[in-house]
Amino acid sequence: MRLFALSSLALPILAFASLDDQTAMSGSILDESAPYTPQTNSQPTLADLLTIESSASIYYSYARETELSTLFGDESAHLTLLVPTNKAVMALARKPHEGPAPVKDGAIISEAEFDALSKENVVRWVSAHIIPQSPISVTSSQPYHTMLQEKNVTFTQVDSDESKPDWSRVRLNDDVRLIDMTEVCLGFCPE
Repeated sequence: MRLFALSSLALPILAFASLDDQTAMSGSILDESAPYTPQTNSQPTLADLLTIESSASIYYSYARETELSTLFGDESAHLTLLVPTNKAVMALARKPHEGPAPVKDGAIISEAEFDALSKENVVRWVSAHIIPQSPISVTSSQPYHTMLQEKNVTFTQVDSDESKPDWSRVRLNDDVRLIDMTEVCLGFCPE
């Protein structure tokens, strides 16, 4: 209890002392004469939907580590995301940052090399789940290119019951079941 009381007294002093070491920013970044105007969209963006979709939080967490995530809020980007559920990611034998099995077991790499390799693996994994085209037809047999070079995905119809939504009647790459589909329409939306 004494330690807590002491730390609660010391914290404001430390915070005050650090104010002297700060540099005030000036210029166009802090133009106080212009009123703040928040960025708004008439429809939610992919980033907005991924933020509130708790079952996709692991994918979105990995995606935010990459520059690709900036596309999720871009109104001009026409993307289709194939987002794995948290359960699917947790079931992977090797996690996205680990990449495929190493060629040489026991090889020693530096921490910087490990970090760079992990980041590259994450970019590859996130890219493999993005089709740079929207809308797409899941009932089409044509392959769709992902943002990962040389990685294509196909949809195969497994159920002919037309009373069900198209997405529920297909499998991705012959074996992955789609469990939901959410469409985001920014700007011009084709019928």
